[in-house]
Amino acid sequence: MKSQTERAEEFRALHKSNHILILPNVWDVPSARVFEDAGFPSVATSSAALAVSLGYPDGEAIGKDELFATVRKIVNHLTIPVSVDIESGFGLTEDELSDTINRVIEAGGVGINIEDISNPNNETPYPVEKQIERIRTVRSVARSLGIPLVINARTDAYGFTEGDKRVKIEKTITRANAYAKEDVDCLYPMGLAEKNAISEFVKAVEKPVNIMARRDAPTIPELEEIGVKRLSLGPGPMYASMGLLKKIGRELKQEGTYDALLEGAITFDELNALAKPRNSM
Repeated sequence: MKSQTERAEEFRALHKSNHILILPNVWDVPSARVFEDAGFPSVATSSAALAVSLGYPDGEAIGKDELFATVRKIVNHLTIPVSVDIESGFGLTEDELSDTINRVIEAGGVGINIEDISNPNNETPYPVEKQIERIRTVRSVARSLGIPLVINARTDAYGFTEGDKRVKIEKTITRANAYAKEDVDCLYPMGLAEKNAISEFVKAVEKPVNIMARRDAPTIPELEEIGVKRLSLGPGPMYASMGLLKKIGRELKQEGTYDALLEGAITFDELNALAKPRNSM
Protein backbone atom coordinates (compact mmCIF):
# COMPACT_ATOMS: atom_id res chain seq x y z
CA MET A 1 0.00 0.00 0.00
CA LYS A 2 1.19 3.51 -0.80
CA SER A 3 1.66 5.89 2.09
CA GLN A 4 -0.64 8.88 2.54
CA THR A 5 2.17 11.18 1.41
CA GLU A 6 2.72 9.12 -1.72
CA ARG A 7 -0.99 9.21 -2.53
CA ALA A 8 -1.05 13.00 -2.02
CA GLU A 9 1.88 13.44 -4.38
CA GLU A 10 0.25 11.10 -6.87
CA PHE A 11 -2.97 13.14 -6.69
CA ARG A 12 -1.09 16.40 -7.22
CA ALA A 13 0.71 14.96 -10.25
CA LEU A 14 -2.64 14.11 -11.85
CA HIS A 15 -3.32 17.85 -12.12
CA LYS A 16 -0.16 18.36 -14.19
CA SER A 17 -0.85 15.77 -16.87
CA ASN A 18 -1.38 16.64 -20.51
CA HIS A 19 -4.82 15.04 -20.15
CA ILE A 20 -7.73 16.29 -18.10
CA LEU A 21 -8.28 14.60 -14.73
CA ILE A 22 -11.83 13.27 -14.50
CA LEU A 23 -12.59 13.23 -10.79
CA PRO A 24 -15.78 11.32 -9.87
CA ASN A 25 -17.56 12.46 -6.73
CA VAL A 26 -18.79 9.76 -4.36
CA TRP A 27 -20.70 9.44 -1.10
CA ASP A 28 -20.03 6.00 0.32
CA VAL A 29 -17.87 2.91 -0.08
CA PRO A 30 -19.84 1.24 -2.92
CA SER A 31 -20.06 4.40 -5.05
CA ALA A 32 -16.32 4.97 -4.58
CA ARG A 33 -15.46 1.37 -5.39
CA VAL A 34 -17.53 1.45 -8.58
CA PHE A 35 -15.44 4.31 -9.92
CA GLU A 36 -12.16 2.80 -8.73
CA ASP A 37 -13.06 -0.49 -10.41
CA ALA A 38 -13.85 1.46 -13.59
CA GLY A 39 -10.23 2.60 -13.68
CA PHE A 40 -10.38 6.17 -12.39
CA PRO A 41 -7.10 7.20 -10.71
CA SER A 42 -8.74 9.15 -7.86
CA VAL A 43 -12.11 10.13 -6.40
CA ALA A 44 -13.49 12.94 -4.27
CA THR A 45 -16.45 13.10 -1.93
CA SER A 46 -19.49 15.18 -2.80
CA SER A 47 -20.64 17.21 0.19
CA ALA A 48 -24.28 17.14 -0.89
CA ALA A 49 -24.39 13.46 -1.84
CA LEU A 50 -22.58 12.29 1.28
CA ALA A 51 -24.71 14.39 3.63
CA VAL A 52 -28.02 13.43 2.01
CA SER A 53 -27.05 9.74 2.05
CA LEU A 54 -26.89 10.01 5.86
CA GLY A 55 -30.08 12.04 6.23
CA TYR A 56 -28.76 15.61 6.27
CA PRO A 57 -29.23 18.47 3.81
CA ASP A 58 -26.17 19.99 2.17
CA GLY A 59 -24.61 23.00 3.87
CA GLU A 60 -22.52 21.66 6.77
CA ALA A 61 -25.58 20.25 8.54
CA ILE A 62 -23.82 16.92 9.01
CA GLY A 63 -21.53 16.69 12.04
CA LYS A 64 -17.81 16.19 11.65
CA ASP A 65 -17.87 12.82 13.40
CA GLU A 66 -20.25 11.27 10.87
CA LEU A 67 -18.59 13.00 7.93
CA PHE A 68 -15.10 11.80 8.69
CA ALA A 69 -16.21 8.34 9.77
CA THR A 70 -17.58 7.95 6.24
CA VAL A 71 -14.44 9.42 4.68
CA ARG A 72 -12.30 6.99 6.67
CA LYS A 73 -14.37 4.02 5.47
CA ILE A 74 -14.03 5.15 1.85
CA VAL A 75 -10.27 5.66 2.15
CA ASN A 76 -9.78 2.29 3.83
CA HIS A 77 -11.58 0.47 1.02
CA LEU A 78 -9.63 2.08 -1.84
CA THR A 79 -6.08 2.09 -3.13
CA ILE A 80 -6.42 5.39 -5.03
CA PRO A 81 -6.23 8.95 -3.62
CA VAL A 82 -9.35 10.41 -2.00
CA SER A 83 -10.08 14.14 -1.80
CA VAL A 84 -12.64 15.54 0.64
CA ASP A 85 -15.21 18.26 0.04
CA ILE A 86 -15.14 20.27 3.27
CA GLU A 87 -17.52 22.97 1.98
CA SER A 88 -16.53 26.19 3.80
CA GLY A 89 -14.38 24.39 6.36
CA PHE A 90 -16.93 23.44 9.03
CA GLY A 91 -16.08 26.35 11.27
CA LEU A 92 -15.71 30.12 11.24
CA THR A 93 -12.62 30.32 13.44
CA GLU A 94 -9.03 29.34 12.69
CA ASP A 95 -9.15 26.68 15.42
CA GLU A 96 -12.30 25.13 13.96
CA LEU A 97 -10.81 25.08 10.47
CA SER A 98 -7.56 23.60 11.81
CA ASP A 99 -9.57 20.84 13.48
CA THR A 100 -11.30 20.09 10.18
CA ILE A 101 -7.99 19.76 8.32
CA ASN A 102 -6.60 17.56 11.08
CA ARG A 103 -9.63 15.31 10.69
CA VAL A 104 -9.26 15.18 6.89
CA ILE A 105 -5.70 13.95 7.25
CA GLU A 106 -6.48 11.60 10.15
CA ALA A 107 -9.17 10.02 7.97
CA GLY A 108 -6.66 9.48 5.17
CA GLY A 109 -7.72 12.24 2.80
CA VAL A 110 -5.06 13.72 0.53
CA GLY A 111 -6.94 16.71 -0.90
CA ILE A 112 -9.72 19.14 -0.09
CA ASN A 113 -12.22 21.36 -1.82
CA ILE A 114 -12.78 24.58 0.16
CA GLU A 115 -15.30 27.33 -0.63
CA ASP A 116 -15.03 31.08 -0.04
CA ILE A 117 -18.51 31.54 1.40
CA SER A 118 -18.79 31.83 5.17
CA ASN A 119 -22.35 30.58 5.47
CA PRO A 120 -23.35 27.99 2.86
CA ASN A 121 -27.05 28.55 3.53
CA ASN A 122 -26.87 32.31 3.00
CA GLU A 123 -23.94 32.29 0.55
CA THR A 124 -22.21 35.13 2.35
CA PRO A 125 -18.71 35.59 0.89
CA TYR A 126 -15.63 35.87 3.03
CA PRO A 127 -13.57 39.00 2.36
CA VAL A 128 -10.70 38.01 0.06
CA GLU A 129 -8.11 38.73 2.75
CA LYS A 130 -9.96 36.49 5.21
CA GLN A 131 -10.15 33.62 2.74
CA ILE A 132 -6.42 33.95 2.06
CA GLU A 133 -5.80 33.62 5.81
CA ARG A 134 -7.93 30.48 5.85
CA ILE A 135 -6.04 28.97 2.91
CA ARG A 136 -2.78 29.67 4.75
CA THR A 137 -4.18 27.93 7.83
CA VAL A 138 -5.06 24.86 5.76
CA ARG A 139 -1.56 24.67 4.30
CA SER A 140 0.09 25.27 7.67
CA VAL A 141 -1.81 22.46 9.36
CA ALA A 142 -1.12 20.05 6.51
CA ARG A 143 2.59 20.87 6.58
CA SER A 144 2.73 20.38 10.33
CA LEU A 145 1.40 16.87 9.77
CA GLY A 146 3.80 16.18 6.91
CA ILE A 147 1.12 15.73 4.24
CA PRO A 148 1.33 17.66 0.91
CA LEU A 149 -2.44 18.22 0.91
CA VAL A 150 -3.88 19.13 -2.51
CA ILE A 151 -5.98 22.29 -2.15
CA ASN A 152 -8.77 23.03 -4.62
CA ALA A 153 -9.76 26.64 -3.92
CA ARG A 154 -13.35 27.21 -4.94
CA THR A 155 -14.82 30.65 -5.46
CA ASP A 156 -18.54 31.31 -5.66
CA ALA A 157 -17.96 34.87 -6.87
CA TYR A 158 -19.91 34.27 -10.08
CA GLY A 159 -23.02 33.51 -8.04
CA PHE A 160 -22.79 36.16 -5.33
CA THR A 161 -21.55 39.09 -7.47
CA GLU A 162 -24.22 41.52 -8.62
CA GLY A 163 -24.13 42.77 -12.19
CA ASP A 164 -23.98 41.34 -15.69
CA LYS A 165 -21.91 38.36 -16.86
CA ARG A 166 -18.91 40.56 -17.63
CA VAL A 167 -18.81 41.88 -14.07
CA LYS A 168 -19.31 38.40 -12.64
CA ILE A 169 -16.49 36.87 -14.69
CA GLU A 170 -14.07 39.67 -13.81
CA LYS A 171 -14.87 39.32 -10.11
CA THR A 172 -14.39 35.56 -10.34
CA ILE A 173 -10.98 35.99 -11.99
CA THR A 174 -9.91 38.59 -9.43
CA ARG A 175 -10.78 36.34 -6.49
CA ALA A 176 -9.21 33.27 -8.07
CA ASN A 177 -5.96 35.09 -8.83
CA ALA A 178 -5.76 36.23 -5.20
CA TYR A 179 -6.00 32.60 -4.09
CA ALA A 180 -3.57 31.49 -6.82
CA LYS A 181 -0.85 33.58 -5.17
CA GLU A 182 -1.14 31.30 -2.17
CA ASP A 183 -0.02 27.67 -2.05
CA VAL A 184 -3.10 26.17 -3.69
CA ASP A 185 -3.07 23.50 -6.37
CA CYS A 186 -6.26 24.09 -8.31
CA LEU A 187 -8.90 26.80 -8.80
CA TYR A 188 -12.62 26.09 -9.04
CA PRO A 189 -14.86 28.86 -10.47
CA MET A 190 -18.25 27.57 -9.37
CA GLY A 191 -21.04 28.48 -11.78
CA LEU A 192 -18.83 29.03 -14.80
CA ALA A 193 -20.21 26.82 -17.58
CA GLU A 194 -20.10 28.66 -20.91
CA LYS A 195 -17.15 27.64 -23.06
CA ASN A 196 -15.82 31.11 -23.86
CA ALA A 197 -16.06 32.20 -20.23
CA ILE A 198 -14.21 29.09 -19.05
CA SER A 199 -11.54 29.64 -21.69
CA GLU A 200 -11.09 33.25 -20.56
CA PHE A 201 -10.78 32.13 -16.96
CA VAL A 202 -8.20 29.46 -17.78
CA LYS A 203 -6.07 31.98 -19.67
CA ALA A 204 -6.33 34.54 -16.85
CA VAL A 205 -5.08 32.33 -14.00
CA GLU A 206 -1.82 30.48 -13.45
CA LYS A 207 -3.09 27.38 -11.67
CA PRO A 208 -4.89 24.25 -12.92
CA VAL A 209 -8.63 24.81 -13.25
CA ASN A 210 -11.50 22.59 -12.07
CA ILE A 211 -14.88 22.71 -13.81
CA MET A 212 -17.97 20.78 -12.74
CA ALA A 213 -19.88 18.61 -15.20
CA ARG A 214 -23.32 20.06 -15.84
CA ARG A 215 -25.92 20.09 -18.57
CA ASP A 216 -24.74 23.33 -20.19
CA ALA A 217 -20.97 22.78 -19.83
CA PRO A 218 -18.61 21.85 -22.70
CA THR A 219 -17.73 18.24 -23.46
CA ILE A 220 -14.62 16.63 -21.99
CA PRO A 221 -12.61 16.99 -25.25
CA GLU A 222 -13.64 20.65 -25.47
CA LEU A 223 -12.61 21.30 -21.86
CA GLU A 224 -9.28 19.59 -22.46
CA GLU A 225 -8.74 21.64 -25.62
CA ILE A 226 -9.17 24.95 -23.79
CA GLY A 227 -6.82 23.89 -21.01
CA VAL A 228 -9.07 22.76 -18.16
CA LYS A 229 -7.07 20.32 -16.02
CA ARG A 230 -9.80 18.78 -13.86
CA LEU A 231 -13.46 17.86 -14.30
CA SER A 232 -15.43 17.00 -11.17
CA LEU A 233 -18.95 15.56 -11.19
CA GLY A 234 -20.34 17.15 -8.02
CA PRO A 235 -23.58 15.51 -6.88
CA GLY A 236 -24.25 14.39 -10.47
CA PRO A 237 -23.70 10.66 -9.85
CA MET A 238 -26.20 10.73 -6.98
CA TYR A 239 -28.69 12.73 -9.08
CA ALA A 240 -28.44 10.01 -11.72
CA SER A 241 -28.73 7.19 -9.17
CA MET A 242 -31.81 8.72 -7.54
CA GLY A 243 -33.25 9.33 -11.01
CA LEU A 244 -32.94 5.62 -11.76
CA LEU A 245 -34.65 4.72 -8.47
CA LYS A 246 -37.53 7.08 -9.34
CA LYS A 247 -37.79 5.44 -12.77
CA ILE A 248 -37.91 1.99 -11.16
CA GLY A 249 -40.62 3.16 -8.75
CA ARG A 250 -42.78 4.68 -11.51
CA GLU A 251 -42.52 1.55 -13.64
CA LEU A 252 -43.45 -0.72 -10.74
CA LYS A 253 -46.46 1.40 -9.80
CA GLN A 254 -47.71 2.40 -13.23
CA GLU A 255 -46.70 -0.41 -15.58
CA GLY A 256 -46.58 -3.44 -13.31
CA THR A 257 -43.20 -4.39 -14.77
CA TYR A 258 -39.63 -4.09 -13.51
CA ASP A 259 -37.40 -3.87 -16.59
CA ALA A 260 -35.62 -0.76 -15.24
CA LEU A 261 -34.78 -2.71 -12.08
CA LEU A 262 -33.03 -5.43 -14.06
CA GLU A 263 -31.47 -3.60 -16.99
CA GLY A 264 -27.78 -3.01 -16.33
CA ALA A 265 -28.01 -4.35 -12.77
CA ILE A 266 -24.96 -5.94 -11.16
CA THR A 267 -25.06 -9.37 -9.51
CA PHE A 268 -25.11 -10.20 -5.81
CA ASP A 269 -21.46 -11.27 -5.95
CA GLU A 270 -20.50 -7.98 -7.60
CA LEU A 271 -22.45 -6.04 -4.99
CA ASN A 272 -20.87 -7.92 -2.10
CA ALA A 273 -17.40 -7.38 -3.58
CA LEU A 274 -17.88 -3.62 -3.35
CA ALA A 275 -17.67 -3.91 0.45
CA LYS A 276 -14.31 -5.66 0.35
CA PRO A 277 -11.18 -3.47 0.44
CA ARG A 278 -9.25 -3.91 -2.79
CA ASN A 279 -6.09 -4.79 -0.90
CA SER A 280 -7.88 -7.80 0.59
CA MET A 281 -9.09 -9.20 -2.74
